[in-house]
Amino acid sequence: MHKQRIDSELRNEEQRTLTWFITLFYLISVSYDLLYYLIRPLYFTHEKIGFQNNLYYVIYVIIIGLLPLVYYLNRNNKGYLSKYIISATYLFLTTVSDLIYYLGKDIDFKSGNIAEMFIILFAPIFVNSRFFWFVTLGTMARYILLGIGLQNPQIMTAIIVVFVVSFISFIFLNRFKGHVDAIKNSYDQQLIGIVKGVIATLELKDPYTRGHSERVAEYAQVLAKETRLFSKEDLKAFNYACLLHDIGKIHIPDQILMKPTQLTNEEYEIIKTHPAVGAEAVKDVEGLSAHINVIRSHHERWDGNGYPDQLKEKDIPILARVVSIADAFDAMTSSRSYRSALSIEEAYSRIIEGKGTQFDPDLVEVFIKSFSKWTKTHSKFQ
Repeated sequence: MHKQRIDSELRNEEQRTLTWFITLFYLISVSYDLLYYLIRPLYFTHEKIGFQNNLYYVIYVIIIGLLPLVYYLNRNNKGYLSKYIISATYLFLTTVSDLIYYLGKDIDFKSGNIAEMFIILFAPIFVNSRFFWFVTLGTMARYILLGIGLQNPQIMTAIIVVFVVSFISFIFLNRFKGHVDAIKNSYDQQLIGIVKGVIATLELKDPYTRGHSERVAEYAQVLAKETRLFSKEDLKAFNYACLLHDIGKIHIPDQILMKPTQLTNEEYEIIKTHPAVGAEAVKDVEGLSAHINVIRSHHERWDGNGYPDQLKEKDIPILARVVSIADAFDAMTSSRSYRSALSIEEAYSRIIEGKGTQFDPDLVEVFIKSFSKWTKTHSKFQ
């Protein structure tokens, strides 16, 4: 699992940015070459019209030939690769072309295209440090390689220019990232406030579940981190879903939710509707939609006897399986209207007993290995 679960709005914004970047790259590259190799010699210097290096015609053919690949990648939701492919191809081809043309010749070094500076200067618009360093170090490596291969001191000027432009671009990148981080933090704080408000409303209905959502979220975070399968962003969104895993209980009548005796079959069927109701309630909330299955499927069982969809084994989303263990553990170690809390040792034994029937056997093994952390979490809340 990775942060590829970008919501549709962010994906569309990335696509728009990529479209502008590619369009400007081709437009600036062509315009510069027309001005430098056609208009300038035709009206000002009266030099030979055309590229000084005929290999540049090959470069043009290859670069333009990349457009169908760019289109294909965009159609398959892999458009983010296009900027890497175009930049790497352009830098590689121009480097090879310059080495072939200048190697062994006693002529002034004239190379470079404003498109190179464009790639570096406009890299921050993606707010992506990886791409920035990719094009910056790639361009720097291009001129260092030319300097070593051609033994031409004039190339030092190009290296200095690349360094200066990269420094300016780095400042832009940091400012953009600062603004984006500020917006994200503001959004996170608003979402946390909404989540806590919903939890408080639920706890007013059922005082016996006070703190249950927070504890389940803490236990689930411990277990999810121990699997080492999830990114930091995944875990943050997962935390919100954990906090709201019982939101569907808001529609359960109080006399059922707080009944001090055993539920009837009809009442239990009403209780079993809360995962589906909860998932439906928050399905359109940005930041939760990627983990909506945590809310819907946290009462599914490994053996297929859970609810609401009777999913079985790995058909159950893995994070829902994580919450299933966390939810059961906290339910057993908390006092309810119909029984007193079990000891953590007894709850530990029952989780192990449920291995391969109620719970994912692999996750139970992770639970066993990380139980000391669960004990600390339980003590903190006590």
